[in-house]
Amino acid sequence: MTKLVLYVGNKNYSSWSLRPWLALEACGVPFEDVVIPFDFPAGNPRFREISPTGRVPVLHHGDVRVWESLAIIEYVAELFPEAGLWPENREDRARARSYSAEMLSGFRALRGACPMNIRRPRRAIALPDDVRADVARIEEIWRESIARSGGPFLFGRFTAADAMFAPVVNRFDVYELVTEPDTLAYMDAVKTHPAFRKWEEAARAEPWIVPEDEA
Repeated sequence: MTKLVLYVGNKNYSSWSLRPWLALEACGVPFEDVVIPFDFPAGNPRFREISPTGRVPVLHHGDVRVWESLAIIEYVAELFPEAGLWPENREDRARARSYSAEMLSGFRALRGACPMNIRRPRRAIALPDDVRADVARIEEIWRESIARSGGPFLFGRFTAADAMFAPVVNRFDVYELVTEPDTLAYMDAVKTHPAFRKWEEAARAEPWIVPEDEA
């Protein structure tokens, strides 16, 4: 099969890059990743060379270009059905996709106030009510899903749904947004997953600093 090449941004900051990278890595899909850092105020001119939107992540598979995190995950799930990126049960798949789409389109207040930052020292910041509402909804999703599956991940084993929420795990952690034991237990399961640790190790080794993401 033609090699999959996933282009990503800075691993310390790029939440949308983390999502497909983590889904592929955790589910054992073979791919090469190429980091193109955000080393200009408006991004990086190289993004236009590899992506029709001028953004990352983007997947190259021969002549095929797939952009947007969830589209990349769906494309790879079709290529590698045996990898199990989504749950086996049809109802669970529908719920996993619904949660993932909600993550894709929602929680803007949380994303705006608390940028993903793997290296950020843990400390709280003042937050408006709309961020707290986002946090409450995410905790509701996690609690509901784990109650059905038995955990430790949203659908028992790690799936694309967990990858879609992985940047939120970082945000909840470094901005000290949550205290509920069940939420913290799920976060710990994600943070200690070998794929997440691999990304985190690479993120901590990066030299680049993006001031606007240092909330």
